[in-house]
Parts: sequence; C-alpha cells; structure tokens
Amino acid sequence: MKNKTLATWLAFVGGPLGLHRFYLKGLGDWLGWLLPIPTALGLYGIERVQQYGLDDRWSWLLIPCLGFTFAACSLTAIVYGLMAPEKWNARHNPRAEPAATAGRTNWLTVLGVTTSLLVGTGVLMASIAFSLQHFYEYQIDEARKMSQQQ
Repeated sequence: MKNKTLATWLAFVGGPLGLHRFYLKGLGDWLGWLLPIPTALGLYGIERVQQYGLDDRWSWLLIPCLGFTFAACSLTAIVYGLMAPEKWNARHNPRAEPAATAGRTNWLTVLGVTTSLLVGTGVLMASIAFSLQHFYEYQIDEARKMSQQQ
C-alpha cells in the first residue's frame, strides 16, 4: 500500500533526489534517476558562486536548475496531497478498496501540502528573480561594451 502522506513528504523533502518516484514506481523509474542531475548542476552552480563570485556566468545558469527542480517537486507534493482518495488508490493501490486508508488525507498531508506551497513558491520566485537579474545585468554589460567600441 502506497501512502499518500508519505509520498507527499517524500516529494517535498527528497523530490530533487527522486525519492518519491522510487517510492511509488520502484527503482526502475528512469525519471527518478534523472532528477538528481539538475539538482547536482544547481549545487555545482552554488559552489561556483562561492569560488568565483556572483559575476560567474555559469553559476547564474546552473543555480536555477536546483530552484526549478525543487519547485517542480513541491508542485508534485501538492498534487499528491490534494488527490482524491479514490483516485490515489486507483492509481497507486489498484488492489485496495477505493476508500482505503492509504489514500486518505490527514493533518500531516495538509501540513505537507501547505509547506510545499509556501517553500516551493518562495524557491520558484527566488529562482526566477535570480535568473532575470543576472540576465539583465549581462545584457547591460554587453550593451556598455558595444557603446564603448564606437
């Protein structure tokens, strides 16, 4: 029996490592194995910022990979938590009754959905702001270089 509350929390906490996909679909899930790649790229971007500073172009391309992956996993946690018990059990517990306990929503599920919404939204907005800020700074620097050449 696949528990909806556990899947919600795994998607939120361990989603960037694919833990929720391994829990629901097993170790043969190829998307679960791909999720750590953008997570690792984003962590490498953070490491590059610490080494080379905020002006490093690779870091402002890599860091949003982590943010967008985390935001997508938070959205997945919200979808899992808000799924109707009948639909959850039909999809993940096909041999169980439609109203089986594993698909029911409880307070821990609601807390997982709320936390995912708050943190996921914050991470998404921070990733967008970081990306756009550095993109526009890059555009301004390139425009200055072009104007100084003339």
